[in-house]
Amino acid sequence: MSDPSREQPHLTKSSLELDPEKAKELEEKFDSEIRFRPLAPAAGWLVGGLLVALSLFHYYTAGFGLLSEMAHRGIHLSFVLGLVFLVFPFSKRGYDQPARGTALRPLGISLPDWALAVGAVVAVLHVPLIPLDDLAFRVGNPTTTDVVLGGLLIVVLLEATRRSVGWPLPIIALLFMGYAIWGPSMPGILVHPGASFSQLVDHLYLTTQGIYGIALGVVATYVFHFVLFGVLATRIGLGQLFLDCAAWVAGRYAGGPAKVSIFGSALFGMISGSSVANTVTVGSLTIPAMIRLGYKPHFAGAVEATASTGGQTTPPIMGAAAFLMIEFLGLPYTTIIIAAIVPAFMHFFGVLVQVHFEAKRTGLRGLRPDEMPDVKAALKRDWPTVIPLIVLVGILLAGYTPYLAAFWGITLCIAVGLLNPRNRMSIPDLVIDLRDGAKYALAVGAAAATVGIIVGVVTLTGVGFKISFIVTSTAAEMAGWVGAFLPAGWTAPQTLTLLFTLIMTGIVCILMGCGIPTTANYIIMATIAAPTLGLLGVAPIVAHFFVFYYGVLADITPPVALAAYAAAGMAGADPFKTGNTAFRLGLGKALVPFVFVFSPSLLLVAPGFTWTDFIIAFVGCIVGITCLGAALAGWMFTTARMWERLLLALAAILLVAPELYSTLAGLVLLAPVLVRQITTWRAEAPAAV
Repeated sequence: MSDPSREQPHLTKSSLELDPEKAKELEEKFDSEIRFRPLAPAAGWLVGGLLVALSLFHYYTAGFGLLSEMAHRGIHLSFVLGLVFLVFPFSKRGYDQPARGTALRPLGISLPDWALAVGAVVAVLHVPLIPLDDLAFRVGNPTTTDVVLGGLLIVVLLEATRRSVGWPLPIIALLFMGYAIWGPSMPGILVHPGASFSQLVDHLYLTTQGIYGIALGVVATYVFHFVLFGVLATRIGLGQLFLDCAAWVAGRYAGGPAKVSIFGSALFGMISGSSVANTVTVGSLTIPAMIRLGYKPHFAGAVEATASTGGQTTPPIMGAAAFLMIEFLGLPYTTIIIAAIVPAFMHFFGVLVQVHFEAKRTGLRGLRPDEMPDVKAALKRDWPTVIPLIVLVGILLAGYTPYLAAFWGITLCIAVGLLNPRNRMSIPDLVIDLRDGAKYALAVGAAAATVGIIVGVVTLTGVGFKISFIVTSTAAEMAGWVGAFLPAGWTAPQTLTLLFTLIMTGIVCILMGCGIPTTANYIIMATIAAPTLGLLGVAPIVAHFFVFYYGVLADITPPVALAAYAAAGMAGADPFKTGNTAFRLGLGKALVPFVFVFSPSLLLVAPGFTWTDFIIAFVGCIVGITCLGAALAGWMFTTARMWERLLLALAAILLVAPELYSTLAGLVLLAPVLVRQITTWRAEAPAAV
């Protein structure tokens, strides 16, 4: 008999309709990277025009040819930094200040902000305007003008990053610069000859190993285009079609809206790649539905936040990580997205398992037929919106450049929007979307340039190798200590050393991700931590995926869990409680990177791939994640007792380890739990009827 308390007002078809304006409002409310100050009308026209110009610049160069490396990056960064000072206020109070123009606030923007915007543009464009022959001579011999403008760029860049993404990243950049200057005073192995201020500025400003380096290049060449594509694809209705399909696939099963949020976030993540954007867009529909169905608000928010972080790991866009990996690893784009398929699946499977067990434990029903969208009607109505994504992926798989694929994807989004009567886009709508696409890319552009400072210090001082030595030495000592307590022959010392190195690296990735955008976190860890894993024989693509996946976990890890806090605000729940629950739901994902390090075949294209190794690792992962989900939820076929939960947790760890002995040990621990669970479930079944 059903619980009357669960028969809340049910979902209707209209409640599954995505309101783009509402989603945009929620996103700006909860995502600090796109929370802009109010502008006076004249300033709004000026800033809007500059943002549209930035989008058109990238659209044109993607289709008709990029500029020279330094010129392209310089134009991009000059727009980004100049606009940051016009749209992001100095402090939070600026978000609520009236946008009135006065003598001290032309067009409602303070004189210092105008000065910073102009100074940023001048400092950025100085380097691209230097002839290449002259620039090659000045590297190592900077002029006074170079040093002054380079110092100015560093200052305005740090301030722009602080305004757009917060304090943590600028502070880390300052610490790295301090390390570069005061190298002789560093302790032990960290000591180095040091660099003068002019030498540091020369390296960060005049070379492509600093501010104008790979991070900025990837954002200017790839990321911006896919951010714009995501905005346009959502605008023409592709996100709504994804949500309708997700509801049709998963809505009828136990805990329906929660499973819709998982499938919807997986599909929406293909065009978004942003944890917060996924959370507020999909969550605006699924979080209220979950709460009406009986989920506690903090759990409803946690489900959506955890599922939404998978958007950054879901091909074909993967946030910016896929494009960064192309540059770091020198591998084709197709190799990167094929390698990402199984880990992305494991992420969503891990969340789905816990949601299913929670729904079974609490007796939450699925959606009724009258609450489900008509998927046939949705496909008939919105099928044109899929064309841009299919063409984009097809061009990528054909081996063409990502920015050319994005160009055609954007072009087809515009064509579908202008021609499709379902979500017809007017010219003013298109201008607004071009403006918003550029707005959303400002924060990641500033962050990428600041990460260039950190990368530049690493290349200047060699601190990455020193950190690698410290980590591997510490891990070897810990392995020796633990190995002394294990039976001889159980685990090789090298395996234990790698295990402890992975644990320390994962912890650092999560800590670094607290308050730092995922893209910036990945670049830093790829520069510092990935070489550490390489010293222990881990293939580069495996090492990069490891640090990337642990960096993504930061979005649902308190105390700075942006996606979880956004979901908590939408659910009316306690943010910290939501963050803790989201982290628990994401723990299955925390196991997967260890699996593909010890069994690289899980990445499909890693060196040494064999189908036998893949099947063993894949099955072990599925069973292990299921056991962990049951242990955390306290339910498998029926309520799990404490001893069962402990055995399930231990079995999960052993099952995901791709070795025969550990797998057998995990199955031995799992056996008594299965016997008790199935026996009890069968005994309770007649009573339930």
